[in-house]
Amino acid sequence: MITLSNVDQYYGSSHTLKDVSLSIKEGSCTVLMGRNGVGKTTLMQCITGLLPIRRGQISLGEGRSLTKVPAEKRASMGIGYVPQGRQIFPLLSVEENLAIGLRARNDGLREIPELIYSLFPVLKEMRGRRGGDLSGGQQQQLAIGRALATQPDVLLLDEPTEGIQPNVVQDIGDIIQKLNKEIGLTVLLVEQKLPFARRVGDDFAIMDRGHIVANGAMTELGDELVRQYLTV
Repeated sequence: MITLSNVDQYYGSSHTLKDVSLSIKEGSCTVLMGRNGVGKTTLMQCITGLLPIRRGQISLGEGRSLTKVPAEKRASMGIGYVPQGRQIFPLLSVEENLAIGLRARNDGLREIPELIYSLFPVLKEMRGRRGGDLSGGQQQQLAIGRALATQPDVLLLDEPTEGIQPNVVQDIGDIIQKLNKEIGLTVLLVEQKLPFARRVGDDFAIMDRGHIVANGAMTELGDELVRQYLTV
């Protein structure tokens, strides 16, 4: 579904992604893991087009290159993105935040899909409330709902459990599994919490110092890899 081939990315003279190659299988949930500062968010932003790459290729599906496609067009090609920190619009209502995602759809729909409100009933209850008045967990649900409003084929989630209360973390895990297993959405997830990653992920990829150092089925994520690359 998404393929990165020999991708290099730089911040000025700092080489942040180094010859990164990774394939995200259609219909899978792949968890991107690693300690802070190893390049996980940078990789996500390169996929969405928010950061340019210096070398390599990024493709979606069979031969659809994203490498030179502007960020604003990638959403309409089927890529939904929930950034770290959520980045909702605090002064807009819940409904207005969700409606922003509709602009990227190709089917012309201008009403909030009922699927979003069925997945997140709290958003329907609070659709007239300002986004900035929601709790952290509710804002995370709003950010996911906004990404789903774009009608994505692939959903990128950057640390969706960060700063979220445990009961909402459980709910977000349930939603990710439902989207992935029941609806068939391909998911790429950056996650620090190992139990959560094991619960929702089919596959894993570990980054260290800008490289992909290990990847495979989640069942292959053993104690030695955890100790070497994930333990703080």
